[in-house]
Amino acid sequence: MLAKVLSAAIVGLEGQLVEVEVDISAGLPSTTIVGLPDTAVQESRERVRSAIKNTGCTFPVKRITVNLAPADLKKAGPAYDLPIAVSILLSSEQVSFDTANPLFLGELSLDGSLRHTHGILPMVSLAKEKGLSPVFVPAVDAKEAALIEGMRVVPVESLAQLVAHLREEALIPDYVLEEDPFEVIERVDVGIDMAHIKGQEHAKRALEVAAAGGHNLIMSGPPGSGKTLLARSLPTILPRMTSDEALEATKIYSVSGLLPSDTSVIAQRPFRSPHYTVSHVGLVGGGRWPRPGEISLSHRGVLFLDELPEFGQADLEVLRQPMEDKVVTITRAQGSVTFPANFMLVGAMNP
Repeated sequence: MLAKVLSAAIVGLEGQLVEVEVDISAGLPSTTIVGLPDTAVQESRERVRSAIKNTGCTFPVKRITVNLAPADLKKAGPAYDLPIAVSILLSSEQVSFDTANPLFLGELSLDGSLRHTHGILPMVSLAKEKGLSPVFVPAVDAKEAALIEGMRVVPVESLAQLVAHLREEALIPDYVLEEDPFEVIERVDVGIDMAHIKGQEHAKRALEVAAAGGHNLIMSGPPGSGKTLLARSLPTILPRMTSDEALEATKIYSVSGLLPSDTSVIAQRPFRSPHYTVSHVGLVGGGRWPRPGEISLSHRGVLFLDELPEFGQADLEVLRQPMEDKVVTITRAQGSVTFPANFMLVGAMNP
């Protein structure tokens, strides 16, 4: 029997719909995954097999073919574990439900529990654009998914719990936010506060002017004079992030895998301080399948380049266009991806 459920992939910072098709036929027992999967997706065969068995369901001892469509789109990461498992259970007639609208996302453990998964926010945003509902996500990521207003988010602890829900034996209640997640922006705990720095009145005045106008800044002084400390205190005098700005920053960190599982929103303006040995790709973004670089991770925040003269000339020149356009476009043979890069550049150097 052929079964199909919906999932999503990440392209740049945006989600793209993926159909997970499973066909079970007679033949030697095997599981084949096609549709341009990477190693993490290929390895999902073993995770899904163990998760289904440890859930109390039966893994079909037949020939299983899994297709991730569209076939020409790169599939990366373990977020396809849950939709593949659900498709196998649906194809083997162990569960039955309407597959037209639900979206499934999540990485499975061998015991069937769901782990924290990267990129939940842009994939749930895609579901809202496509009119898909509900969205089944790992319980630890439900708060992040609920940042998208108007979405039905179902928090799933384990595959066994999801199977009981799909069989209508024990329904999982929709996740409801207990408080506005953006209220935390008003009471975020800052680290180094400029109010605690004594002296350096000229430097602090320069930082205030730069923060007020969104200007770039360079500090020159002997080692130990406080350049790094002043730079690290700059986010504390920048305006509070708006909910839209916080959502933009959260999406970048979610896709990059830098959003902690216990944090649903980036509430404080980012501060990034790459070492001067950073590569072009690490600074601007890129790779065979483009990923955000330091200038995108500092979007709506501060990019601090300590020991500025130690950075290569090419690395500094490559910042020119992103600083003017506030975006950076990475072009590869597979296509182009545009990342936001609206940051304040702060440099420090010794005379």
